[in-house]
Amino acid sequence: MSLDADSLYRLLPAVYRIRDDAQGRPLRALVGAFARELQALEENLEQLYDDQFIETCAEWVAPYIGELIGYRSLHGASPAVSSPRAEVANTIAYRRRKGTALMLEELARNVTDWPARAVEYFEQLATTQYMNHVRLHAPATAAVRSQRAMSFVDGPFNAVAHTAEVRGPDAGGRYSIPNIGIFLWRLQPYRLRGLPLVADPGDASGRRHRVNPLGADLRLFRTPRIETQIESLAAPKNVPDPLRIREFALQVREATATLDEVTGSDDYGAGRSVVLSRAGSDLVLRNATPTPPADPDEPLVVRIADLRDVFDSGGGFIGWAHEDDIGPKQLGLDPERGRVLLGMDLAADHATEPFTATFHYGFSRDIGGGEYERAPAEAAANGLALTASGSQLLQPLLDQLETAGGRLLIEDSLTYEESPTFKAPADDDPDHPGAVIGASNGQRPLISASAPMTVRIAANGTLVLDGLVFSGAALHLPAAADNDKRTLVLRDCTLVPGLTLGAHGEPDAPGSPSLVVEHPFTELVLERCITGALHVIGESNVTVSLKDCIVDAATEDGSAFAADTAGAAGAEISLEDCTVIGRVHTRLMRVASNCIFTGPVMAARRQEGCLRFSYVPTSSITPRRFRCQPDTRDPQVLPHFTSLRYGEPGYCQLRPATARVIREGASDGGEMGVLHPLLQPLRETNLRIRLDEYLRFGLRAGLIYAT
Repeated sequence: MSLDADSLYRLLPAVYRIRDDAQGRPLRALVGAFARELQALEENLEQLYDDQFIETCAEWVAPYIGELIGYRSLHGASPAVSSPRAEVANTIAYRRRKGTALMLEELARNVTDWPARAVEYFEQLATTQYMNHVRLHAPATAAVRSQRAMSFVDGPFNAVAHTAEVRGPDAGGRYSIPNIGIFLWRLQPYRLRGLPLVADPGDASGRRHRVNPLGADLRLFRTPRIETQIESLAAPKNVPDPLRIREFALQVREATATLDEVTGSDDYGAGRSVVLSRAGSDLVLRNATPTPPADPDEPLVVRIADLRDVFDSGGGFIGWAHEDDIGPKQLGLDPERGRVLLGMDLAADHATEPFTATFHYGFSRDIGGGEYERAPAEAAANGLALTASGSQLLQPLLDQLETAGGRLLIEDSLTYEESPTFKAPADDDPDHPGAVIGASNGQRPLISASAPMTVRIAANGTLVLDGLVFSGAALHLPAAADNDKRTLVLRDCTLVPGLTLGAHGEPDAPGSPSLVVEHPFTELVLERCITGALHVIGESNVTVSLKDCIVDAATEDGSAFAADTAGAAGAEISLEDCTVIGRVHTRLMRVASNCIFTGPVMAARRQEGCLRFSYVPTSSITPRRFRCQPDTRDPQVLPHFTSLRYGEPGYCQLRPATARVIREGASDGGEMGVLHPLLQPLRETNLRIRLDEYLRFGLRAGLIYAT
């Protein structure tokens, strides 16, 4: 029985309830007070019962239940292990399957929250086989004519036998009887959907296109099919690997040997890694058979092709490979470069009936513009609520915000080719900005400008830019005639380093600023942004705050933060969990925590401020430092990055070869730089702790980063 006030009150004799109604129901109020206490007691008794089971217990009870089975707690480095509930529940099952490859793979995935694959290297040794137990899956001679076998050599899905080696996995050894390899995928696939193809500006035929809205080559990634239960070891389709031409083509060849539509591809199609569409209909993928004769009724088909650049004997560019092999009504798709080659008939119709692409690219975390989950900023309640879509002109909508304020949301991921002036009125509500211009949740619009984009904020006003990508020109906040404060906030935005990208991903204007602030009374806030160089006037009333950001001058010798192109000292700056590529010259560095600076840092005032748990080059002149690198004991220590070019999957990701004092040198044992919130070293430590517990005696495990 639920002990609520009404049920208790109905238990009283009717005579008392009638008299209570006549006197204003004081007895009803007394019964209500009793009912609240009884309900609290009832809930407590129910919770005591729930606390006996790991699935339903309160959070504080889970470690106590874990103690009963000898569970050792871990660092809360990933969402999967922030609470021990799931791992405590699985501990008994783990111990029953101790040392098996399936169990180790499941353990690695649950502890690190990364896709994983366990490899038992004794299975891949070339050995003399016992004739009564022939292992047909492990021939000693490599099938060098097998494209599938050779494309996976030495990777997590290797099927070629190797001779034995004696090194352990921590020393780089693999193929030995006691060795176990745990492959981990750190990069995630991020989706971009329904984007028109971008034509190659140097192609007069109109056949060469790219899927990247910035017009540069882009490596496409697989969106993995998540295993709900670990019943077999992870296959290529279960991990977020970069897509490879040969592997992709083999999927098509194995699915069908005719011109029928492919239904067996793991990576092509709606809801998968990549799909090309026209007029709302997805195009079919077919086997790379010889080009059929031209047929007016032939359906449009996609063929996987290697569309690399082709040069003549003198080094002159000729075009893309296989341009003569793609039929008039076919499309060639190169997933390693994000290129699409249209057939001759399709190129002529592309302007009136454009093709669109939905695909995935790889990156390490949710920063910059992207279609990942986020909450767009809220403007003042009394302002306008405007929306835009379909690449419409934004300026008329921005003009409305100048007087009334409010929020403008862009509801798609298309490209908006204009050089707008962003406007915001004064803040009527101190808790809400005067104007918010951003992308709807799950969208990533690109604003492609041909001239500087002016930011016009009224006195004591605030403008928030949220979830947008800017290319082509810089944002410019000019000086105003008054001395009133302006506040500019950028969240989850990308200001393309180098302004635009070349065809192969190189910055077109390295060192050029992406944001220029000239008003001497400005507060600039950047959160989870990727931006080019910042030029911020070095006045005492200007402050800059960066959190979870990448500031990239697009050249290591360029100026990432300064007042102007001459490199004068910029405004006061505070940084947390940031990676800065290039030189920094500031009037005052208030604080820099868990950061990496690739170029020298120069602070005009050294009596104030501090740097803590950061990498700062030895040639820097800074305020006092606390546990920064490099120190006097090892002055040669350097951060090593997978890539320092914007647009590549491993952008600003530290390599495992980086010294531990940098990879584990942050304030909480994580790595320095923009990827610090991922706590990757702690995830690795957690996994090593668990492997010590669950590996069978004599086995040695090594962690290998696949991406």
